[in-house]
Amino acid sequence: MKLEQFDFYLPEELIAQTPLLKRDTSKLLCVDRKNATHEHRVFSDIIEYFNPGDTLVLNNTRVMPARLYGAKKDTGAAIEVLLLKNLGHNDWECLVKPAKRIKEGNIVSFGDGIMEAVCTKVLDDGFRHFEFVYEGIFQERLDELGTMPLPPYIKERLTDKERYQTVYSKEVGSSAAPTAGLHFTNELLDRIKEKGVNIAYLTLHVGLGTFRPVAVENIEDHDMHSEYYTLDEKTAELINKTKENGGRVFSVGTTSTRTLETIARDNNGKIVAASGWTNIFIYPGFEFKCVDGLITNFHLPKSSLIMLVSAFYDREKVLELYNIAVENKYRFFSFGDAMIII
Repeated sequence: MKLEQFDFYLPEELIAQTPLLKRDTSKLLCVDRKNATHEHRVFSDIIEYFNPGDTLVLNNTRVMPARLYGAKKDTGAAIEVLLLKNLGHNDWECLVKPAKRIKEGNIVSFGDGIMEAVCTKVLDDGFRHFEFVYEGIFQERLDELGTMPLPPYIKERLTDKERYQTVYSKEVGSSAAPTAGLHFTNELLDRIKEKGVNIAYLTLHVGLGTFRPVAVENIEDHDMHSEYYTLDEKTAELINKTKENGGRVFSVGTTSTRTLETIARDNNGKIVAASGWTNIFIYPGFEFKCVDGLITNFHLPKSSLIMLVSAFYDREKVLELYNIAVENKYRFFSFGDAMIII
């Protein structure tokens, strides 16, 4: 398949720059695959699309304040470092700007020396390995010195850091939020539970690749980024029981979807307790083994995320729906509106 097949026109003014005051008041485009129909609702109405016995799967990762602004120790040059992947203990893979200034052995200082990072390896495309040196607890130093790593298409300053976290975020480790989950409130989740719907959690730490458009003409040639996931025995048991009893599994976001389908693919359609790295690339032709319903935001043109949505439904119909969303002034990307596909 060609990259151009996943392009669409998106006016810049529809890229949401700030979150809505109330999480669950965003628009919701509701799509019925079987009947090829859609309707326009408000996100809080999503409860109407669940049945007792269904299971809603949420990604409980928490975004780190992963963007650090520092200075090169020997010259004082301004350096920006974005933490991406923990390589063990105090070693991290990072993205550096301007990368040409940082060679192996160079030191970047943050907060007048409160924390330092020694470059231990130079990689391509601005990536570097660093060993961080500090006193105390790393997460506390990061909270003190770091800022939220908002996507590059968001230009506005975020006044409330918690609005780039889901209300159920727990496991620290992401460089970006699993944005489909930003629409849920604790009250809405309580109402969903009261209806007899199961709530299950997994963790996938979202990496930089979520921001990156696919750059190759033939999408099969795309090199998908790896992200760390974990899913426990309780969640596995709940999902398998849901399927056995004829219930549906609703995945909140592409991150939850990628985790579930990675595990199901490796275990003949069953979900088991597992953890590891996944670089699964889901595009049209993919056979879903676990997910029955998908809740997701509206994604970048030519991105791996719109390819995943197209695989779940139908490429041409998804692009039609995106055009309808544009016509109806839906808000796009991280702080934007949502879609449910059943």
